[in-house]
Amino acid sequence: MDRDALLLTIAEKGYDVAFGARKTFATYDWITKLPGWVGLASSAIGIAALIYEPLSTKWPSGALLVIGIATLYLSFYRAEEYYASANKLLSLLDRLKDLYRLVKGGSDPVAAKAEFDAINTEYRAISIGKQVFLSGWYAHYKLFAETQVGWMDEQLHFTWKDKWPLSARLFLATVALATLIGLTYWGYSAHFCV
Repeated sequence: MDRDALLLTIAEKGYDVAFGARKTFATYDWITKLPGWVGLASSAIGIAALIYEPLSTKWPSGALLVIGIATLYLSFYRAEEYYASANKLLSLLDRLKDLYRLVKGGSDPVAAKAEFDAINTEYRAISIGKQVFLSGWYAHYKLFAETQVGWMDEQLHFTWKDKWPLSARLFLATVALATLIGLTYWGYSAHFCV
């Protein structure tokens, strides 16, 4: 493998490892912080329901109960396993960044390819496939807002499409379209009611 192809391969794997680390940290954040936030919000709404009668009706109470039960699902995830995996992935990312700079500086591509293969093997052994819903969206934010990706960008040339997940773009487009339709319908309804 020539130097330029190896640099591209290292950058691509760097992106995979960085995204994997951020997604694993995102799952760790969800499973450690979300139950506490849901508990706090439920308590606040419960107290507010003592004062404001509509909050004590069936719908808000039922919604809070469903959300509370949903957070119990997060207890099946082992937080320490996600934290350890994410930190190991960050260590691999550091090694890939160093390897990228060594190859860019002119080191032996054959030795660098052997090191790359070892890192790739470790990456596959460390990665956790089961992640929390929406952790990918959070991981995109964590990757592009909180991580130095310049060395990968030299090869991959990230665009806004890379930084905004397709599912998030589709969701936002759907919300915008539904809002437009709703406002249009509401505008016509209000016009005919007058």
